[in-house]
Amino acid sequence: MRSLDELDAAVAGCRACPRLVAWREGVAGTKAAFRGQEYWARPVPGFGPPDASLAVVGLAPSAHGGNRTGRMFTGDPSGDFLFQVLYEVGLASQPTSTAVGDGLELYGTRLVSPVRCAPPANKPTPAERDTCRPWLAEELALLRPTLRAIVVLGAFGWQALLPVLEAAGWAVPRPRPAFTHGAVLELGDLRVFGCYHVSPRNVQTHRVTHAMVADVFRAATSVTAPD
Repeated sequence: MRSLDELDAAVAGCRACPRLVAWREGVAGTKAAFRGQEYWARPVPGFGPPDASLAVVGLAPSAHGGNRTGRMFTGDPSGDFLFQVLYEVGLASQPTSTAVGDGLELYGTRLVSPVRCAPPANKPTPAERDTCRPWLAEELALLRPTLRAIVVLGAFGWQALLPVLEAAGWAVPRPRPAFTHGAVLELGDLRVFGCYHVSPRNVQTHRVTHAMVADVFRAATSVTAPD
């Protein structure tokens, strides 16, 4: 099995989905606030240490966030919200994530996504999700020796994750449990937590609040904390 660094390099070179390749490259530099900036414009690898006990599963990079900066949840409003929470619960070294090289470190936490390229309208197709699935499966396999909890942000991530866990040998119930905010799924040595996605729409409509997300992460860290 290759290392996480080797996996990350392979992810960044993927061109398997023509629609996503065209979008991620075509959108680079088109937004006025970022015009003239050099965009990453490639698939975005996971971010965090190789011995993480907690994984955070999102949806996909945003066009002017991860697709611009090259780091998961970095440079967009969703990331601004998420990293503030991670910092407050002791999982990040600072409350902001603006660019690669900004000094940010994650503690025992790895950010991953089921789809690694920015999709149009933030909506990957089922076929794109399935094409990208082996990257998620391999990343979770590499994390498995230390992985104790997963926080899943949104229904898309939940639906993408459960088949991966099942294929890896975790005993996922049948029928597969539906996503809800606050859901907790116990799979032997692994606990999976459902959390509404921290998208601008969910935040602005108060479907999800800072306190709601912080509560989920505190519950997850209670599982991963050393005895």
